[in-house]
Amino acid sequence: SRIKDRARKVALTVNADDALLENIVAALKPDMLQLHGHETPERVAAVRERFGLPVMKVLAIETKSDLAAVPNYTNVADRLLFDARPPCGATRPGGLGKPFDWHLLENLNLSIPFMLSGGLHAGNVAEALRFTRAPGVDVSSGVESAPGVKDPDKIRAFIRAARSAKVPA
Repeated sequence: SRIKDRARKVALTVNADDALLENIVAALKPDMLQLHGHETPERVAAVRERFGLPVMKVLAIETKSDLAAVPNYTNVADRLLFDARPPCGATRPGGLGKPFDWHLLENLNLSIPFMLSGGLHAGNVAEALRFTRAPGVDVSSGVESAPGVKDPDKIRAFIRAARSAKVPA
């Protein structure tokens, strides 16, 4: 099928230690590790080297100053994922349905691919793709009917909207 050739298995982790990562890699055999915690560039490099897998590092964005960390990760990660910074007191690092100001990514010039996340849903994903020219998106709460419950109709609508985006060359 078309999707089988394009779909990749990504293991999303949050501040996982090597023992947990070893278990995840052995059990799931992922194509990529997504590090969604407070991993330093040194930690990202160590994970990439130890497990021999591509690494996607999630960076929480709220203000322009959050982008100062980007250059520290472009040589150690294979891909970056820009997500909205969770509010203080949040119990999880993502899936909160809160977008960030996409204008912050204006004129961003990266040497590695990036993806966009944070508050995306069928009603805004095409605009987000047009504005940021992100080559990919990540969605969670934007396709849920209730927390943690994925809605097939919302997933279809999201995919249709993302595919309809007219991204300038």
